[in-house]
Amino acid sequence: MRATAAMDPWPALPLDGWRDTKDTLHRYSQMIGKIRLALAPFANHWWHVTLHVTVDGLTTGMLPVGDGRAVELRLDLREHAMRIVDSRGAVEQFALLPRFACARFHDELLAALERLGITVEADMTPYDLDGPPFHEDREHDTYDGDAVARFAQVLRSSTAVLEEFAGRFNGKQSPVHLFWHSFDLAHARFSGRRAPTRAGAGVVEAEAYSHETIAFGFWPGDEQVPYPAYYSYTAPAPDGLVSQPLTARAATWNEASGTAILPYDAVRTAADPRTTLLGFLEDAYRAGARTAGWDLADLATRAAP
Repeated sequence: MRATAAMDPWPALPLDGWRDTKDTLHRYSQMIGKIRLALAPFANHWWHVTLHVTVDGLTTGMLPVGDGRAVELRLDLREHAMRIVDSRGAVEQFALLPRFACARFHDELLAALERLGITVEADMTPYDLDGPPFHEDREHDTYDGDAVARFAQVLRSSTAVLEEFAGRFNGKQSPVHLFWHSFDLAHARFSGRRAPTRAGAGVVEAEAYSHETIAFGFWPGDEQVPYPAYYSYTAPAPDGLVSQPLTARAATWNEASGTAILPYDAVRTAADPRTTLLGFLEDAYRAGARTAGWDLADLATRAAP
């Protein structure tokens, strides 16, 4: 018998069941991420802007604020609160409620920072999302605490497997982190070789894909892929990538995008979700590495199977 949703390490998360809440939470995460972007020192591939999974939600990690202090923004998805903690022990927080508009989140977030004596100059407009500036957005106001808690659990379970997978690789690789622009949990491996700049790439894309990479991750679903899923793609996409084998029964290649996709439901309902997900990640990595000419043996750790 499977555990209840609150205890299940791989709970159900159908997109239609929490689409409005997801869209609201996505915007909350962008506001927090934009504060991190304003305060954090630059890191290659924009790794300084991401959020990180914790036991209770998401965090910016420690951010310097210029007066000898540091601050951390914590989005608690279990107790449903936004907390800001500084290095001197001061804490500001506010609760997330069933009807909590983005405009209210924006105002309370900046007010909490001001009470800590922190002024942040951040562009508080949605990135690659429809809608008004966050301080005017009263449309996105749905917050289903149960759905949010299940999403947080999926992030924790997925992070644990992605970090185990990361331990098999000894080359340059990213942390396991959440990109708030696209709202996906992501991890990337690199060959060490530079990649040609993509035609028409802006400054964000050019930096993100400056080197050959194989990326992996989880997204909760969107209009293009209307269900939660794990993914992998290789950039630049090598010839023959989508003809490579994927052993998971439900795994497929999207030939147009060169992306390997494994529905989340295929993982959560498997007899062994961890092994199923690790197998998909390994298949996708080997597919990209073989066709792109990476040295699989040299890039493997001794502990790799």
